[in-house]
Amino acid sequence: MDAMIGLMVLVALSLPVGVIVLFILQARLRRRLASAEARLAALEAAGLASPASIAAALAQAEEVTAPDSEPDLPEAPSAETIAAVSPWERAMGRVAAEPLPSVEAAPTADAGQNRPIVLRADRFAALAGWLRENWVYAVSALSLALAGVFFVQYGVEKGLLPPPVRVALAVLFGAALIGAGEWVRRRWGDDTSAATAYLPSVFSGAGIVAIFAGVTAGRLMYGLYGPGPTFAGLFAISALAVWLGWRHGPFLAAIGLVGASGAPFLVEGGSAPTALLYAHYLLIAATGLAIDAWRRWAWISVLALVLAQLGLWLMAMGGAGMAGWGWSLVSLVVLSIIIPERALIPRHEGPSTLRILVKLLKVWPTFPVRLALGNLVASTLFLVLLVSGWGTEGLLPFFLLAGLAVLLLIWAERAPGLEDLPLLPAAGFLAKLVLATGQIHAWQSQAIDLRAPESPAPWTVSLLVVAAGAITLAAALRSLRGGGLLPALIATLAAPVAVLLLEFFWVPSVVLGAGLWAAHAMALAAGMTLLAAVFAKADGQPGRRSAWAVLSALSLIALALFLLTTAAALTLALAVLLLVAVALDRRFTLPEMGWFVQVGAAVLSWRLVADPGLDWGMQAPLPQVALAYLGVAAACFAGLRLLPAGRALPKAVLESLGLAAPVLLVNLVLTRAMIPDDPNTGIDWTMSHWGLILNATPWAVLAGTQLWRAGASAGLTRWLRLGLASVAALIALGGLAMALGPANPLFAWSEDPTGRILGLPLLDTLALAYGLPGLALVFLAPRLAALPARGRLVLRGAGVALLLIWAVLEIRRLWWGDWIGAPDVMQGELYSYTLAMLALGAVLLWQALARRSLRLQRLAMAVIALTVAKVFLWDASGLSGLTRVLSFAGLGLSLAGLAWLNRWARGAMAEGSEPRD
Repeated sequence: MDAMIGLMVLVALSLPVGVIVLFILQARLRRRLASAEARLAALEAAGLASPASIAAALAQAEEVTAPDSEPDLPEAPSAETIAAVSPWERAMGRVAAEPLPSVEAAPTADAGQNRPIVLRADRFAALAGWLRENWVYAVSALSLALAGVFFVQYGVEKGLLPPPVRVALAVLFGAALIGAGEWVRRRWGDDTSAATAYLPSVFSGAGIVAIFAGVTAGRLMYGLYGPGPTFAGLFAISALAVWLGWRHGPFLAAIGLVGASGAPFLVEGGSAPTALLYAHYLLIAATGLAIDAWRRWAWISVLALVLAQLGLWLMAMGGAGMAGWGWSLVSLVVLSIIIPERALIPRHEGPSTLRILVKLLKVWPTFPVRLALGNLVASTLFLVLLVSGWGTEGLLPFFLLAGLAVLLLIWAERAPGLEDLPLLPAAGFLAKLVLATGQIHAWQSQAIDLRAPESPAPWTVSLLVVAAGAITLAAALRSLRGGGLLPALIATLAAPVAVLLLEFFWVPSVVLGAGLWAAHAMALAAGMTLLAAVFAKADGQPGRRSAWAVLSALSLIALALFLLTTAAALTLALAVLLLVAVALDRRFTLPEMGWFVQVGAAVLSWRLVADPGLDWGMQAPLPQVALAYLGVAAACFAGLRLLPAGRALPKAVLESLGLAAPVLLVNLVLTRAMIPDDPNTGIDWTMSHWGLILNATPWAVLAGTQLWRAGASAGLTRWLRLGLASVAALIALGGLAMALGPANPLFAWSEDPTGRILGLPLLDTLALAYGLPGLALVFLAPRLAALPARGRLVLRGAGVALLLIWAVLEIRRLWWGDWIGAPDVMQGELYSYTLAMLALGAVLLWQALARRSLRLQRLAMAVIALTVAKVFLWDASGLSGLTRVLSFAGLGLSLAGLAWLNRWARGAMAEGSEPRD
């Protein structure tokens, strides 16, 4: 029974489409014949053509049989000649009111401006003004239409007359209103200057609504006839509305469309909507589009599509069936493309909307293009949101979106204005893969662990891959047939992106198994490789299209390797793929390979750090870890040797990854060496002051290298290096902060072995933790040209501070030994600090003289002043007896000598050149 109903729906839909096709073919022939007659009439009136030539031209025009053939006619008539044609002939389509460009004509710069723009402020203002002046007509039309509808409703409520009589009376009432409208129009006219203006449209529009209501009630309420007669009657009413709208104007057409759309809601049938009503709203859309196609009332097309989309949605929400809604949305897209241009094969003029946006053209797309685009956006959105079930039937929206993309790629290849339309359903297909949470849940519930033993896996994901492959194949064919780069981009992205989305959101390997899912990816990779070869042959050499296909193939191969190989093998395989991309760029000059290099470097970085990352590096056998990290570094440096000139960003990426991989390996080796095999017997040195600095040092080296390279870079490459340097510097700074704070041996308890200082004095872990980093900052900071002068000065100051901390801690170790965390300070230790500060002041004064720097001289005197303050405020309290005498005597002599040295330095600088600040 369902199959029979579906067949009836198909037949019912084919009837209006067939009639529309006949209208299109007949109208094109009639338009050409009328154009030929008008042109010859103009030439005859001007005396430029003889009767013989006119007869020959007419004969040639009448022999036109093919829609694509065009008679070789004289030049078009002037505007005065067209104006001389009667308004009746113009209204009936014999002669166009204004010349319309042929659908085969090449697009012009102002083509978009010659088409109607519907949503304009002046249009809304005109409509509001008309309603203010003529609102009575609108209310009258509405009242008469409701009278016909409620006539049927009243008969139902009161039980008056048999159902066939009620329906017949409703239809007769509508016919009487239409007849009244025609009588008024013929008797007194329908011009705006006549007293009866708009009345014919009011009566005829209300009559159309009444007939729609009667026919719909006969089917939905009484079941007097089947689907075929129902829609035959509805089609006849729609054809009548088209004819009346043609004669009476857009007001009547709009009344008919709105009334027909509201009829299923106004006639209460007491049951849920049926799938047959989808065809009803498709018929409404076809009617409005057909009226506009001949009369050029653009807003009628917009109204018809809005009413159709709204009606289809309401029917679906009411329970008419999701499958029927999906098929209706696709049918609506086809109708919105065929009917406005009156051609079965789309030939919409360009430029397309995407081309206008990309090239910033100051033109509008033609109205048919805007109409098709807007309707496609709505249909695609509805298909993405459509939920038709959780099992196999849930795949219908995917197939409809993929089929719509394939249809637009192949069917509309001769329409430059529609070249970007396939992007929408293709993008909708990919979005549906992410948003179909119900289907994803149903798929994952069939996991291998959850299925019955020996039960086969469902075909869901395999069918989705086939659908994505169909989009890729259609786009590739379109590109090879002269479609340009946009179809090639769709071809190289549709299937690979679909597979990646399936991997991330559907996780097919849990249902199919890793091997079978990897086979899907490898099959597509083989197809992409074949496509790259076909593109290269078509272009004469590898070009942009083949480069995109190669990128897709490499990505799919990487996914298959990810599914099948171990951690180390996968990392090495990805590194080899990175090197292959560089080699392809060098061999065939394919700059697009740089995209794969950048993405591949990001993926490899993620693998080295996060997944499997450092945790895997701490537990896996050390040879495997070393092979993975050094293999990545080797591939990067080999890629730098092969990389063609001018690839600045890929070069920076390869260089950064090549340096970071050994740094990470050193970090892992050091950490593994500091962690004992048995935590119960060994000591974990990773949180010691020297262990933290050892782990931070490779990151500091990486940060310094990137900063040094950034000084010779520009643009995006410079910012990339600075970003990597910032990340590495933050990691190094974290280790240094821990070594200065919680892990500092100055704050360690005697029971904590990690707080002990190891090694000989001055060549111990203190030098490793604080002395060497301080020296590195002091001497390397001036060479980091990427930093501003103030930044380099801050780094040098940090280095000096680390050296001072190292000196203080070394002095304390000389007095206390390997453990310096005692709370007390010895008197000799205090005096040692004083001597060290005096020595520092003397060195600074010497450097001030050597450099003739007032800044160093002031700094030296500040150190000496601080030393004096320390002696009098701190040291004196702990000294007594002869020690106090000798201490202050020594301090006095030292200060006297330093004062003399300071005075001598000032004089020397005054006699020489000017001091430097």
